[in-house]
Amino acid sequence: MTPNSPDPSESCESYQTSRRSFLRQAGGGFGAIALAAMLHGEGFNRRLLSAAEKNPLSPKQPHFKPRAKRIIYLFMHGGPSHVDLFDPKPDLIKYAGQPLPESFGPVMTRRKVAANPLLPPIKPFQPRGNSGLEISDFLPHLAECADDLCVLRSCHGDSVNHPQSVYQMNTGSILIGKPSLGSWVAYGLGTENQNMPAFVVMPDPAGGAKGGPPAWGSGFLPATYQGTTMRPGPNPILNLRPQANISNTQQRAALDLIQQLNAKHLAERDSDSELEARINSYELAYRMQSAAPEIVNVQEETAETLALYGIGEKDTDEFGTRCLLARRMIERGVRFVQLYSGDTNGWDAHNNVADNHGQYCRRTDKPIAGLLRDLQRRGLFEDTLIIWGGEFGRMPMSEQGTGRDHNPWGYSVWLSGAGVKGGMAYGSTDAVGLRAAENKVHVHDLHATILHLLGFDHESLTYFHNGRDERLTDVAGHVVKEILG
Repeated sequence: MTPNSPDPSESCESYQTSRRSFLRQAGGGFGAIALAAMLHGEGFNRRLLSAAEKNPLSPKQPHFKPRAKRIIYLFMHGGPSHVDLFDPKPDLIKYAGQPLPESFGPVMTRRKVAANPLLPPIKPFQPRGNSGLEISDFLPHLAECADDLCVLRSCHGDSVNHPQSVYQMNTGSILIGKPSLGSWVAYGLGTENQNMPAFVVMPDPAGGAKGGPPAWGSGFLPATYQGTTMRPGPNPILNLRPQANISNTQQRAALDLIQQLNAKHLAERDSDSELEARINSYELAYRMQSAAPEIVNVQEETAETLALYGIGEKDTDEFGTRCLLARRMIERGVRFVQLYSGDTNGWDAHNNVADNHGQYCRRTDKPIAGLLRDLQRRGLFEDTLIIWGGEFGRMPMSEQGTGRDHNPWGYSVWLSGAGVKGGMAYGSTDAVGLRAAENKVHVHDLHATILHLLGFDHESLTYFHNGRDERLTDVAGHVVKEILG
């Protein structure tokens, strides 16, 4: 037998013990006994047991009184053009067809600038509502809700590429592996409906986002807090329904046995986060078998409500259905619902802004306006935050004649509801919409403001990981208090 070979007399199970468990059992056993005796009188064990048994998704209180209790995030994947939708630039009309002036800096080589002159807005802007907020003719229905919108015209990020920018808008970092905004919200607030996930994602059925599921992943947070993808129809989650020949009693008994065995398995593995999340998911899936089909049954709604969202119309039926599902979910206690508009290309209008944005505006304009009106009449608007935006904006210069390239240096995001001032624009880009210029709002600032509306100090909502207290906003971010009502 070699020095490193195992002793045949030892069981195989002993080699599955983690190093941490071994040290705790062998080296710290007597100390743990003494500590338990010392703390017993203070009820420490009871509190520890209570914390261990507590559902990680049970409702939790934020740091201070929130303005928002829940979020609907409308993510326009691919990069919608701010200068064609929410950020009017008269100079783009005045200097259309001319090269970008050298005073705007070396964004690209002068040769490319000469080949890509300034492209005017595709459609005109008009003052809307009592506020006079200017919105493009691309969005006639949303324009009627202008007095409810707060447009942040000075947003900016750190990457010109889709995946990194999708990650940053969702997780605060251009690098993969960080928890998403929805996961932080689930971690901080839990859910008000134990039969549904705290964080639900509805991707565009035409295809996934660039960067994929990590955009709604939990990163280093426990896996319980990751986004759950859902879709409309009788099967909102694949493989959710039990087999027809298995009764509810049989399924419940089988699940109880599995949970008992899994609990023993988990205890032997130092409460591994991913294993614990999988165990919890079995129980949640059982409860969702009755809750989820009811939530996605939009035919329960009145004909007037379906028409409000454009359901039944060719262009708006699909996105309108998902917007209505978002309302039905948050109405039933789901904390964070994220809808994606656009497949792997989506709003990425490199060669024809008019056709691309015309198509996606027709699909989303009426449903989003319908969502805002429906939330208002149901009394949900006052404590629901609605977010609209993509991973970046688009250049003021043309690309391939009638398109626009990516622009992370200046773009627009709008917020609505939950105590946010409506009918206003905050910040601005420069004269042609190339860079954020006044009252700049970095992605970290946007996230800090969102967390503030939920009742969180973004510097205090942390999770200890790899030796440091990690947070959504890293070491930056400030709350944009000027937009708060």
